[in-house]
Amino acid sequence: MERRDIEIFLTLAEELHFARTAERLGVSGARVSQTIKQLERRFGVALFRRTSRHVELTAAGSALREDVQAGYQRIQEGIARAIAAGRGFTGSLRVGFSSPLAGEVIMKAADAFRARHPDCEVRIREVHLSDAFGALRSGELDMQVTELPVREDDLSCGPALVRDPRMLAVAARHPFARRERVTVEDLTRDTLLVPADAPGYLLDALVPAQAPSGRPILRTPTLTSRQELLTLVGSGEGMAVVGSQATRFHARADIVYVPIEDLPPIEYGPVWPAGGQTSRVRSFIALARSQLGEDTARATREPVDR
Repeated sequence: MERRDIEIFLTLAEELHFARTAERLGVSGARVSQTIKQLERRFGVALFRRTSRHVELTAAGSALREDVQAGYQRIQEGIARAIAAGRGFTGSLRVGFSSPLAGEVIMKAADAFRARHPDCEVRIREVHLSDAFGALRSGELDMQVTELPVREDDLSCGPALVRDPRMLAVAARHPFARRERVTVEDLTRDTLLVPADAPGYLLDALVPAQAPSGRPILRTPTLTSRQELLTLVGSGEGMAVVGSQATRFHARADIVYVPIEDLPPIEYGPVWPAGGQTSRVRSFIALARSQLGEDTARATREPVDR
């Protein structure tokens, strides 16, 4: 039976009136009558007894209604859920962040998203350095805001949402701790601690393999978490390139953050599974951009203390 045939049969079985059935389904009375006749010919049994004044189900019609009703209801519910998911504003949106700054971006966007789409829950979780894309690939996250660039065949990414000036984290007793700024050439003078499993292209974007002079930069892949980074840097095990957000979120007496004058800011942007940019993801990204734009405009309007 075609879906429309099932709708006509079940509606007539409920209404027991051809004209009301036609009106309810938005079809002609002839269409209803023709469909029932075709079903009866196909099954070889009468489904309804009808006179000029009365319509009722036969025993075969009642049995068919019982058999079809439950399955049809499940199909309708499945279709409704699929449509709602396609529209994207029910269920949940799972968003990851890889740094406190990215977390701030997500929290602001999540507040705006919840206000606009109250039927869609936003779930937020941290993405660890040791497994940057694992949660996306396993389906645990719908998207995340993370360091760019991302060059993975199974992932898509959007343009940068926020940029964070780079700084060098060193132990408070390190010679660079007394500097106002450092350069890329200075990075060749000590061990540089970097994430253990970062893709090569991302590692090169974060910390170049060599300085402009051609001298190599000793990059030691040891870090699996930010707390580990802070502990190793504070104990003098090496230096680390970080964003300026560290001065707000990770201020410590045993660590000094020194601006790097000749490296561009670290960029953070949205990443999602290839082919998985649902309307929920698109709306969330648009709201994130809008919130950041409002923050920038607000900052330019605020008076500067002199």
